[in-house]
Amino acid sequence: MSDVTLMLQAIRGGDVKASEELLPLVYNELRNLAAARMAQESAGQTLQATALVHEAWLRMTGDGDRGWQNRAHFFGAAAEAMRRILVESARHKSRLKRGGGQIKLDIDDLDLAAATPNDKVLLIDDALERLRTDDPEKARIVVMKFFGGLTNQEVAENLGVTERTVERQWAYAKALLYQTIQTQI
Repeated sequence: MSDVTLMLQAIRGGDVKASEELLPLVYNELRNLAAARMAQESAGQTLQATALVHEAWLRMTGDGDRGWQNRAHFFGAAAEAMRRILVESARHKSRLKRGGGQIKLDIDDLDLAAATPNDKVLLIDDALERLRTDDPEKARIVVMKFFGGLTNQEVAENLGVTERTVERQWAYAKALLYQTIQTQI
């Protein structure tokens, strides 16, 4: 059993000190996941990978629900936390872009810009929410793989299914998301 899994078991058992010892064990992996995700964002992104990791950690440990079963379950929860942070950031920027308390101008005087990467994150999130209502398991796979960077094996362990099942459902979910996004554009 890995050190991370042992720490997670100790946390589930109520050991407060184990939570403090967990962060140094997983920090580099979380940072790498966040950096990989942030590399896909636009150059003007104000949210940094380190801030994303810290915010995700605070959300994961702050709500009191620390019942992570194993390493894959923990990183799945981290992926979901990072997804929510990125979506909230994109919504906030979109709100600001759409007016956010600014004075109104005549549209004839404006040059319209193409969709920003924040708009793309919101499109993906909308498509993911539709998938979540139709098939929650496929939506969890998308979150763990796309936002969390987990491997098929880690996702399979987390969900208690075979790796082949994850591969099939991932392919199907990608096709559904693509189709949903294309209808929104």
